[in-house]
Amino acid sequence: MFAILCRLELKEYDFGPGHSFRGDRYEVFRQFLQENLPVDDNYRILAAGPATDKDLLLICEKEYVDFTKGFYQAANLGLSYPGQFFRFHSGDNQPLGRPGKLEEAARLIVGQAKKACDLVQEGEFKKVVSIGGGLHHAKPAYGEGFCLYNDVAFCGLYLLQKYNLDRILILDTDAHAGNGTSEYFYHEPRVLFIDLHQDPRTLYPGTGFANQIGSGNGRGFNINIPMPPYAGDDSYRLAFETIVEPVVKEFKPQIIIRNGGTDPHFADGLTNLGLPVSGFRMIGEKVRQMAEICDGRTIDLIASGYNEKVLPYGWLALICGLAGIELEIAEPEPIPQKLGTDSSLPETEKVVEEVKRQLRDYWSCLR
Repeated sequence: MFAILCRLELKEYDFGPGHSFRGDRYEVFRQFLQENLPVDDNYRILAAGPATDKDLLLICEKEYVDFTKGFYQAANLGLSYPGQFFRFHSGDNQPLGRPGKLEEAARLIVGQAKKACDLVQEGEFKKVVSIGGGLHHAKPAYGEGFCLYNDVAFCGLYLLQKYNLDRILILDTDAHAGNGTSEYFYHEPRVLFIDLHQDPRTLYPGTGFANQIGSGNGRGFNINIPMPPYAGDDSYRLAFETIVEPVVKEFKPQIIIRNGGTDPHFADGLTNLGLPVSGFRMIGEKVRQMAEICDGRTIDLIASGYNEKVLPYGWLALICGLAGIELEIAEPEPIPQKLGTDSSLPETEKVVEEVKRQLRDYWSCLR
């Protein structure tokens, strides 16, 4: 039995007509989930309240929260708002037309992250999935990449502060590097941040290179695995089995936080990776197996994906892999002939060797 945090109000996380990130993804997924995986004894859908200002100040500067709240509330009403938008947000966070109640929905996503931490740490559920979570580009005073408030960072900081954990794993499998999350924990040895993403020379945000390994006391605890374009099942399996799994075994986390949706899929609209839907089940299964180290304690944050036909299938595959649910999930898009074999595997092997070279002084398993 596991919990899914998902409220109807998530549909308000919508940047407006014509924007790449629309809120209807949440309604589409919830309907797909309930049609294909009955609640029964599988899971419970729970609700969480929104984050308060005090919650947000754990991860954000007050001036940023004040501007973000005022700007997006005005935008939802079709009004202009005084202030320097580009001082606090990048252009891809600028709504088009009439957006939803973005700031309120962003608070809800952080509120779900808080509840997920409490549910797991207080023993109510070992596995909690937050739909809408994984806003990993947001920083303390700057929002970007469709992200307002970083709920991934909130999980890490909240678990450090309230529950005094000292070995937290954050595993980011989104196609884009989690630059915001990385910055929050770049100096922090209590948080191991492992990020598999498309080669940053070929995709936003342009960070997440193998030599970015943390600094100060956190050196060696920031692990980037930049996957070559079109990397598929074999490449991801290699990265997990040669880097992720050995390091996690050595680190012995007390909890695993994973974030990422379906944008590594071969048919995603914004990226160039090569995973089929079965690859997302594999990721979920890998996380479930690694979580045996921490008695199954896992928080999963899922929001991304820019092909709405693929999105519900991939999200459900992630969840089924994580929860150990045997459910046949179809591939909604025909697999291109060029992806019949993982032609990127030789390049991935080179990436793996470079990552090991960068980190071998910090992890005995990589020597």
